[in-house]
Amino acid sequence: MSSADPSDRREFLTGRALRPEVTQTETSGALTTPDAGPTVRLATRAMACEFQVMLNPGANSTLQTWQASDALELVHSLEDQMTVYREHSELLDINRNAAQSPIVVEERLFGLLQQACDICTLTSGAYDPTSQPLVSLWRRCREDARVPTDDEVAAALALTGIGHVALDATAGSVRFDRPGVELNLNGIGKGYALDRAAEVLIDKEISEWLLHGGRSSVLARGDHNGLGGWPVGIGNPLFRETRLATLLLKDQAMGTSGSGTQFFRVEGRRFGHILDPRTGWPAEDMLSVTVLAPSAAQADALATAFFVLGVEKAQKCCDTLDGVGAILIPKPQRGRHLRPVVAGIPDEQIFWDTEQARPDAGD
Repeated sequence: MSSADPSDRREFLTGRALRPEVTQTETSGALTTPDAGPTVRLATRAMACEFQVMLNPGANSTLQTWQASDALELVHSLEDQMTVYREHSELLDINRNAAQSPIVVEERLFGLLQQACDICTLTSGAYDPTSQPLVSLWRRCREDARVPTDDEVAAALALTGIGHVALDATAGSVRFDRPGVELNLNGIGKGYALDRAAEVLIDKEISEWLLHGGRSSVLARGDHNGLGGWPVGIGNPLFRETRLATLLLKDQAMGTSGSGTQFFRVEGRRFGHILDPRTGWPAEDMLSVTVLAPSAAQADALATAFFVLGVEKAQKCCDTLDGVGAILIPKPQRGRHLRPVVAGIPDEQIFWDTEQARPDAGD
C-alpha cells in the first residue's frame, strides 16, 4: 500500500478533509447510474486513493455523517499497520524480522494473513501475499525502462510462495523460512479496510450505506433510492470514460482488477502491473475482472486471482464458492464489442450497455 501524504492525515483528524455533501450521483466514473438519487458523502484520502462513505439523505443524515467519520478514521489506522512504505508499520516489522524468529501479530492482522494464505491456496497461487519481491523487481525495471532478465525473475520467484510462511494460530505468530521473503497486502488490504469500516457503521446502527476505496473496492448495505440495493457502474476497460454496465449491489462487496491504467512499454511491448506470482511475469489474457463476494477483502483478492487465472479457471472457482460471482472480460479477438463472461451473478442484477458489450452467460 502506498503511503498517503501526511497532510491528508492531519486534515482528516482536524475535520478539514471530512467533506460531507449532498450531491446527485456523478454521470461518469465507477459509481454511476442514471437511476441513482441524491447521496450524502464523506471522504478522506488513504492508501493512495480516496475512501468514501455514501449515505442516503434524510432527517438523520447529519448525525450519521459524523458517526461515519469514525469509520474513515479507522482506515488511516489500518494503513499505518499494513503498509510496507512506513517505517513504523507492523507489516514492515514482520518483513524485516520474521526470518530470524517468530513475530507475534495483532489478532485481526493475523486473521487477515490467514485469509490471504487461504485464498492463495484456493487459487493455486494466482493470488499470493508473498509476491513483494516480484513487485519490487518490476517496479525497479519500470523505473529503468527495461524488462527483468530471466535470472532476476528466477531470484524473485525463489522468495515467493506461501510455503515460505509459517502461521502459528496458537501463538498468533508469523515466521519466514528464509531472509528476503516479504508480505504485501496490496491485493486485499483496501477490501479489508472496507470490511473493518463497515463494522463501525453497523455498530452505530447505520443500516444503509455504500463504502468504496478508490472505486475499485466497494461494499454496500441496505437500499438506495428504492432500488433494493446500490447501483455501481463498471467502466469499459478499453474506453475508461464509458460505462459498460451497472451492477446493483445487494448487501455484498465488489472488487475490480484491470491493467488499463497501470502499465509501461518497452520496445513497443506493453506490460501490465498485475503479475502472475507463479511465473513472475504480467498476466496478459484479461482486460478486467469484477468479483462480487460476501466480504470486500475476499472480493479484492479474488479479482486479482481471477485476472491471473483467466476465464475458465475463474468460472470453476465461482462454482465452488458460496456467494461469489464474477464478470470476466477477456481481450477481444476481433471487432469493437467486448464479450464479458458472467459467472454466478443473476441477470436481473446487471444492466448492460449493449452498444459496447455482448455478454455471454457462464455455465
